[in-house]
Amino acid sequence: MIISVSRRTDIPAHYASWFFNRIKDGFVCVRNPFNPRQVSRIWLSPDAIDCIVFWTKHASAQFIQKMPLLDGQGYCYYVQYTITPYGRDIEPGVPPLSEAVQTFISLSRLIGKQRMIWRYDPIFCGAGWTVERHVAEFEHLAVQLSGSACRCIISFIDVYAKIRSRLAAYGIRELTEDEIHKLAYGIAHSAAQYGISVETCAESIDLMKYGIRHGHCIDGDFIASLNGIQKSFTKDRNQRPLCGCAASVDIGMYNTCAHGCVYCYAGGKFGRNIAAYDDNSPVLCSLITDNDYITDRNDNRVSYTKQLI
Repeated sequence: MIISVSRRTDIPAHYASWFFNRIKDGFVCVRNPFNPRQVSRIWLSPDAIDCIVFWTKHASAQFIQKMPLLDGQGYCYYVQYTITPYGRDIEPGVPPLSEAVQTFISLSRLIGKQRMIWRYDPIFCGAGWTVERHVAEFEHLAVQLSGSACRCIISFIDVYAKIRSRLAAYGIRELTEDEIHKLAYGIAHSAAQYGISVETCAESIDLMKYGIRHGHCIDGDFIASLNGIQKSFTKDRNQRPLCGCAASVDIGMYNTCAHGCVYCYAGGKFGRNIAAYDDNSPVLCSLITDNDYITDRNDNRVSYTKQLI
C-alpha cells in the first residue's frame, strides 16, 4: 500500500506532530470526503507500507527534524516539494521564495536528492505572468536547486468550476497550446543546463520533442527502485483520466491547509476545521465518535467494525 501525505492538505507544513504521532501509534484514520461517517483505519507498520509520498510547499522545521525516524524504522518515502515564485498575492500563506529554496536544499541534504522532487505547478498566465516571466523564474530556481532535486514535475492550471470565478477575479487563465510549447522549450533548456529532468503531471499534450515526458507523481516504477524490488502497482482509478499515478490512500483532509493559495481546489473552510485539530487524534482535524463506521483497510483485506478506537 502507498500512503499519500497528502494531495488534500499540507501535512509536512502544518501537522508534523500529528503525522509522527500516527507513525508512533502504528495507524491512522481517514474520513471519506463524500461520506464523513465512513472512516478508514490504515495500519502504518513499515512492512504494510510500500512507500509514503509527501506533498508540501513548506516542510516545517519540526517535520524535517523528525524525518530520520522514518529511516530508522525502515520506511520507504520521497518528497514532492512545490516551489513556485508567485508571491503573497497568489500564495498568501507560503513563505518567501528564498526561505522555500533553503528549506528544500536543507531537506535534500538530510534525505538525499534521489528522494526530492521539485514541483513547479500549477503554471498559469495572466495576473502579471507571461511565458517569458515563467522561463526566467524557472531558470532562477533551477540554478539554486541544481544538485538538490532528482527531477522536476510541471503541470498547467486546470480551471475547476469551484474556483473559476476566483481565478477570473485575479485575471488568471490557462495557457494556450502555443504558449505551452514556448514554455516547454524554455524550461527544458534551463533544466538541461542544470542537470534536472522534467516531466508533466496529468497532461495530454506531447512535449517529448523538448525532452519532457509524461510523468507520474506517485510513480510505481520509482517506488520499486527506491525499495530495490520488482513490483507492479495498479493505476489509481480515483484520479483524473490523464493521471498515471499508482493507487494510493490519502490520509489528509480537505479545507485544512493554511497556505490560502488562490488557485487551490482543496481549500476554503480552514478556520472551522483547524478548531478540531488534536495532535493525538487518529483522524486529522476531527475526532472519532460513536456514529462513525470504521473500516480496517490494508492489503485489500477489509473488515467492518462499529466501535470507538
